[in-house]
Amino acid sequence: MWTRRQFLSQSGVAGLSMVAGARALGKDDEDSLPDGSAAKNMITPAAQLAIDRGLAYLAQMQHADGAFGTGQYYGNVAVTSLAALAMMSGGHQPGRGVYGEHVTRALRYILDHEERGYLVIRSGTTHGPMYGHGFGTLFLAEIYGMVNNVPLRDRLRETLKAAVKLIVDHQNEEGGWRYQPESKDADVSVTICQIMALRAARNAGFYVPKSTVDKCIRYVKNCQDRDGGFRYQMQGGMSQFARSAAGVVALYCAGVYKGPEVENGLRYLMQFKPGTAIYRQDVQMHYFYGHYYAAQAMWTAGGNYWTDWYPAIRDELVGHPEHNKQSGFWQDHRFSADYATAMACIILQIPNNYLPILQK
Repeated sequence: MWTRRQFLSQSGVAGLSMVAGARALGKDDEDSLPDGSAAKNMITPAAQLAIDRGLAYLAQMQHADGAFGTGQYYGNVAVTSLAALAMMSGGHQPGRGVYGEHVTRALRYILDHEERGYLVIRSGTTHGPMYGHGFGTLFLAEIYGMVNNVPLRDRLRETLKAAVKLIVDHQNEEGGWRYQPESKDADVSVTICQIMALRAARNAGFYVPKSTVDKCIRYVKNCQDRDGGFRYQMQGGMSQFARSAAGVVALYCAGVYKGPEVENGLRYLMQFKPGTAIYRQDVQMHYFYGHYYAAQAMWTAGGNYWTDWYPAIRDELVGHPEHNKQSGFWQDHRFSADYATAMACIILQIPNNYLPILQK
């Protein structure tokens, strides 16, 4: 597993860096970042029990071919990748941990569904396949340094390289990405999936052009509204919780860690602090997706943002009405329990600091 300093040592490669994008970090910058080791104490026994049961549920639900998801989302690239990332968030890696073999099987499944760099499943739902490609590329980049099997690692390297190239090659003129690779327009929701995948890949040593990152920054900033939130697209619309959380994290992933756009975005998100907004329609509509990014935004912001937000989302998830405590799963009626459970487990395990993209 990569340490934070190992990530920072790669800063000579053009493109993204783990913590500070294009700027260099001094000691003061390092000290101001969240302390991952201290944050581990924030996972309460009740939260750990929910995590343990959630991961056990996911392991039970994995299909023989390594895929996750049910119904029309069977084998979905995003759902499969998120389930594996949830296990990796608990320290389970290929050849290591209770669920190491489950992670490896998920990896082989994703690698088996690559078409000239495109990570896509042709069966089931085809809405927004670039979501799947983004989450799939993120998964491949996060697991890249954990694979010791040489033939598998070689195959992973070539697939990841091709997946990154597809993202870079299909950034549209606005500077973002949309549901399909060839789209003329863009939206913040799909864009965050791609820029996070690129950041993770760059952290793993893969080349990401600085021009791609710069265009993405301009696009995301152009989607910000006067209230500090982010619109779904540049042209009109209104700010909402999930897209605004995605917007802030997109800036972080592109190396923008300070400035009015970030501060205004964080202030906008704070009005949706868990425990106060659970029944608001715009929060409920994309509940797990929104909180997946909001928690990462607060983790990266650190300080009071993190210490106020995490206990609130932790307790809300553990006591959520869609959480089956006995069976271990969370339900999302728009997608699947596999998806919701993976998202919830990733959020709850952020203090573990195990995923490379979250390491400080």
